[in-house]
Amino acid sequence: MYGLTDGGARGRDLIFLDESGFAPTMPTGYTWSRVGQRAVVPKEDTQDRRVNVLGAQVVGTGPDLLWQRTSGKIDAGMLLEFVLVRLAGLGGGAAVLDLAADGIGVDAIPLWERRRPCTIMLDNASAHVARAFKGRRRQLAKIGVDLFYLPPRSPELNDIELIWRKAKYQDYPQRAQTSIDAIGEAVDRAMTRQRDRIRQSATNFTQAA
Repeated sequence: MYGLTDGGARGRDLIFLDESGFAPTMPTGYTWSRVGQRAVVPKEDTQDRRVNVLGAQVVGTGPDLLWQRTSGKIDAGMLLEFVLVRLAGLGGGAAVLDLAADGIGVDAIPLWERRRPCTIMLDNASAHVARAFKGRRRQLAKIGVDLFYLPPRSPELNDIELIWRKAKYQDYPQRAQTSIDAIGEAVDRAMTRQRDRIRQSATNFTQAA
């Protein structure tokens, strides 16, 4: 797919993974109003109306941005499926991971492996270290997906934090949304703009080189 070269024939992808939440009323750092008029910022009820986003920033020779949103909690099961299907390209997801990693009758059914191995950088959030996900670490490594856990309390080491900030403060201009669907659509627009900038920057760099 994408990636940094690690000296091997196929190279290696580097992927920054994290989650972030978008509320019906997003923080407003500043705004404008006419002289003498007080600015009024709408505020929506936030109860049970949050949209959570699981995102992965791919850097290297083919930068990209992938994401999946949900109105529910992002747990270890959802994380595992996202990694397997969206990042590793294993269509059957967790349901076929045992077979893909270990094989049954190796001569008849070959082991499956990602076309380019990758290293996923992630923090120590509860879903990331849960047994349902981290307990699959050896199997993930067998199919070409290595996990690298960042030190505690070091968000500055995860490049996707910059994506979240830009998506929320640069590409999410309407700060209040009236429904879950409206939040989701606004999130997709913001993330799409971020993805397009990442891809365009890579294209411009390649052309310049």
